[in-house]
Amino acid sequence: MMMNGMMWGMGLIWLLVVVVPILAAAALIKYLRSRRGRDQP
Repeated sequence: MMMNGMMWGMGLIWLLVVVVPILAAAALIKYLRSRRGRDQP
């Protein structure tokens, strides 16, 4: 029973470690592209 909970915890941590930086990078790229597009008409 305890092993299953630990596996869920590890999966959740792995998900945060992998998904959060990807989303942050995507948001940063989107922000930079939209900002650059606004500077040049």
